[in-house]
Amino acid sequence: MKRYERLRQIRRMDPRRDASEIYRLTSAYEFPWDFTRALELALYRTYAVPSIGRLLAETAELTDRTQKRYDDTTLLLDAVVEYGFGSEQGRTAIRRINQMHRSYDITNDDMRYVLCTFVVTPKRWIDAFGWRRLSRHETTACATYYGTLGRHMGIREIPETYDDFEACLDAYEEAHFGWDEGARRVSDATLDLMTSWYPRPLAPVLRTGTLALLDDHLLRAFRYTPPSPATRAVVRGAVRLRGRAVRLLPPRRTPHHARQNWEVKGYPNGYRLADLGTRPVPGTGGCPVRHLDTSATE
Repeated sequence: MKRYERLRQIRRMDPRRDASEIYRLTSAYEFPWDFTRALELALYRTYAVPSIGRLLAETAELTDRTQKRYDDTTLLLDAVVEYGFGSEQGRTAIRRINQMHRSYDITNDDMRYVLCTFVVTPKRWIDAFGWRRLSRHETTACATYYGTLGRHMGIREIPETYDDFEACLDAYEEAHFGWDEGARRVSDATLDLMTSWYPRPLAPVLRTGTLALLDDHLLRAFRYTPPSPATRAVVRGAVRLRGRAVRLLPPRRTPHHARQNWEVKGYPNGYRLADLGTRPVPGTGGCPVRHLDTSATE
């Protein structure tokens, strides 16, 4: 298979009817590393909306159990990508996602904004750092895929096109990004988690490097000191260089799904999708507790 053969395959497909398959090909074959980084950033951006960041701080899931929350979110979302909306695994994952969200008072606007980050952030990341830009077919398929996911989650007034998703995201961030002490704690805990995946002496460099990939609007919301222009240039240049190097590699012959990422560390003995995530405790106002799981992979 030649380097652009899979893109030609995607362009022969219908971006709306075949949206799930196109999204799987794009995320699991063409850009698995980029989609992982972009979706991490997508979820991270949502903390800068105070109503979202504050809620996450109150649950303590992303401050006290950061790795588990990262793992569970990754595994549940990726099960739908890998197996499809109509599969038993996909239905189980969506059911668990909905059960968790119903435990909290989350507005439709916030839910819709989070959905927008899943559509817009990967395209912006890949267009800036990927080995090629996303095609129109892939962009349309991504918007269609997440529109379907949003409907399964009961989200209302979902944007229909990528441009609509992008306009919704930009307007929501302009209106709602702001400082919240709890959100900053969640942000710091997430940065600490990401640096913990590497040798400890590298933590300060990795933290600075991560901040160099963030836009000024996001940095201001968390009150982080922006990295110097030189640092930003070096970090972003290095990530772009990685993309150019990947362009020279042969295309992937087997899919790489997020469950295979080495950053997912919480289930060395396997897991069942139905057991992932938080669970409300009667009499605690829906406050979740950690659910331990060492059962076999579903």
